[in-house]
Amino acid sequence: MIEEIELDAEDRMQKSIEALKDDLSKVRTGRAHASVLDPVTVEYYGSEVPLYQVANMAVPDARTITIKPYEKDMIPKIERAIHNADLGLNPSASSDVVRVPMPELTEERRKELAKHVRQMGEGTRVAIRNVRRDANQDLKKLEKDGDAGEDEVRRAEKEIQELTDRYVAEVDAILDAKEADLMEV
Repeated sequence: MIEEIELDAEDRMQKSIEALKDDLSKVRTGRAHASVLDPVTVEYYGSEVPLYQVANMAVPDARTITIKPYEKDMIPKIERAIHNADLGLNPSASSDVVRVPMPELTEERRKELAKHVRQMGEGTRVAIRNVRRDANQDLKKLEKDGDAGEDEVRRAEKEIQELTDRYVAEVDAILDAKEADLMEV
């Protein structure tokens, strides 16, 4: 029973880290990255679909994303969808490709994004600590119900704390890397 609590806590902490990584991948740095366009949906035969389902995206250089739709008549719709997504991007269409140049980030915008990234990281730290709290409550309940001894519960609480410390350190490392990426000119 104690092992199940520990495994569940570790699994939930790992999911918090994965969610943070996913959220951070959507924060635009100065370099082109296709995941910046993940929130963009395009009208395709009457329904809204993600951009990646109607086009092939590539990053030919550090400042440009190219979008090659599977059907040429999608080019104006893709261009309009990127404009409407309010990502601060200005796509330009040619005969068979939409090019999306990534504008240079200003110093002020970099600092705003770094602050936003730190807030995201703090949210993840709080989530990890909440997992620790829930696990410790479950352990106390086991002890109270007589399903586990006091020594076992103390050992498990210590392991949960070590797990928490390890995942919080991982969050810090991820945030440091993202901030360095953001502040790089």
